[in-house]
Amino acid sequence: MNIIVPVKLVPDLVEELSIDASGIALDTAWLRMIINEFDDHAIEQAILLKEKTGAHVTILSTNVEGVDDLLFAAAAKGADRLIKLTGDIESGVNNHALARAMATIIRDLKPDLIMTGVQAHNDLDGSIGPQLAEHLGMPYIGYISGVNITGDKLIVRKEYPGGLIGEMQASLPALLGIQAAEQPPRYVAISKVRQMMKTMSIEELEVTSLDSSGAPIVNRMFQPESGERATMLSENADEAANQLINLLKELGTL
Repeated sequence: MNIIVPVKLVPDLVEELSIDASGIALDTAWLRMIINEFDDHAIEQAILLKEKTGAHVTILSTNVEGVDDLLFAAAAKGADRLIKLTGDIESGVNNHALARAMATIIRDLKPDLIMTGVQAHNDLDGSIGPQLAEHLGMPYIGYISGVNITGDKLIVRKEYPGGLIGEMQASLPALLGIQAAEQPPRYVAISKVRQMMKTMSIEELEVTSLDSSGAPIVNRMFQPESGERATMLSENADEAANQLINLLKELGTL
């Protein structure tokens, strides 16, 4: 079985984010990038399937700063092939363009199963999974928390609000949006990652054109305004209720 896992780096939200001089993008000069959390779960789920079925796992990403470390870490976890897309990507690319570019590459790789993170916190034009599935003509199921494969069929586990669990069946090839792997992403020691750097290589495939049509255009980005608008209510329930009623009256809602 041939499994492909597209992954990407996203801004670390622990760090302070700032807007660049253009006013329409984040300043990436000192921005710390980390693997998208859901993509990390997609890698883990792919490795678990490899351990169960002997599948071949390919990790696919774009050429941005820090991506080599991401790819070699995936190899240390058990990935068999590492691919990096090069071209006019470092300046930034939206999911519409990325899905079209990846579809061209992935189609030639003839995957049986594609798994990617269900979403990322910097998606401005929709998750890449459904868009990629559309270009490849594959069925898509998102928010997956478990995968079992038998022959050319897969059964996936979905979690719904209220503690409900659902199972769906699909025929391969298919594309899954992973919300959580069957176990937390495994930790790999830095020494093992460095070993992968010496023993494995990253293939580079050039993207000659990027078509971002259909994506929204960002005209302005800005920091939210800060202000002292919080009102502390009394710890006494009756007093808090009266305070709340008076506030709602002042705002004209009552």
